[in-house]
Amino acid sequence: MAFTDTQVRSLRAKLDAKHVKTRIADGAALSYVEGWHVIAEANRIFGFDAWDRRTVSTSCVSTAVRGGFLHASYIAKVRVTVRAGDMVIVREGSGSCEASAPTAGQAHDVALKGAETDATKRALATFGNPFGLALYDPDQLGVRKPRNKKTSAAIGPWVLRSVTGAAEACFDKPSDFASALRKTMSQAQDIELLFAIWEENVDTVRALNRTLKQDQLSKSGIAPLLVNHLKQCAIALVKPETRANSSDSKAICSKVDKSILTFGELKRIRSKEHLRFVAEQPCLICGRAPSHAHHIRYAQPRGVGLKVSDEFTVPLCAIHHSENHGTGNERQWWQKHDLDPLPVARRLWQESQSGSRDVTTIESNEKKPISS
Repeated sequence: MAFTDTQVRSLRAKLDAKHVKTRIADGAALSYVEGWHVIAEANRIFGFDAWDRRTVSTSCVSTAVRGGFLHASYIAKVRVTVRAGDMVIVREGSGSCEASAPTAGQAHDVALKGAETDATKRALATFGNPFGLALYDPDQLGVRKPRNKKTSAAIGPWVLRSVTGAAEACFDKPSDFASALRKTMSQAQDIELLFAIWEENVDTVRALNRTLKQDQLSKSGIAPLLVNHLKQCAIALVKPETRANSSDSKAICSKVDKSILTFGELKRIRSKEHLRFVAEQPCLICGRAPSHAHHIRYAQPRGVGLKVSDEFTVPLCAIHHSENHGTGNERQWWQKHDLDPLPVARRLWQESQSGSRDVTTIESNEKKPISS
């Protein structure tokens, strides 16, 4: 699969109920997602420059004049193309729309645009719930219900789910479920995995919280404690050094800076400002801007759940960033493009630290074969 892990999780996520609209048609209530939201989700998940749509055909199927207004009906067929790494995914959809207006031009314009939008939504819906696929399910199990929606009290069992949504374990007691969820979150090796675990279990946490309140029990504090534990895990992943035991102040004060030894311990520098600086530069491969700050994975020995230092980052667009992460050998990927990223990363780091924002294009002398 050429989609990144983040994109896959977004495509598998539930559709937020606040984006679901309803209308009455032939006496029945129909649920739908507005066209602007579907296009915004495509930009968010795929990237602004990684997808496009093309109207394949349109046809005016009827026109009529009633009550001084002209009525027009159109059908349209739209083709959506998504670029994910080396793969190109094509989906098609058909749609229709009727419109009435005082003039023929207005009626035809509104009906044609509506048919194209309807076809686009149906083509994108094949990618997952965020585009309205969940609305084709009569039970709408793929729609995340609003928080303030009153539901009957749940009594368990409480199901702990993995990042894929599969049930990992069931618990009869809320405290057992909370303990298992805390342990699972503590074992997450990166922040995206942490929030994916929370996303799959947050509905259960809310149901658990409602149950305790509706049963008129004293405030248990389970839900607030889980939220606080989520925050602590996120902080620990962003700042790995906070995992050290801070209770032993003497050990902390006397800790040796191993990076200055002959065989020093590697430092992994984190700088959000530098990552933003790198992301402002054009892609090294195609020149698109803005870009993603890509960490060169072989620049340092990899640690469990740790990226290389932020000083080893170069700009890549969404397409080439995804392509790079999809390859099994990053060195070969850079050799294929005849580019050594390490001198580029070193230059960008120096410019970032010096405060200079005058960034020139990557010079051709930075391109050279990479030693294997």
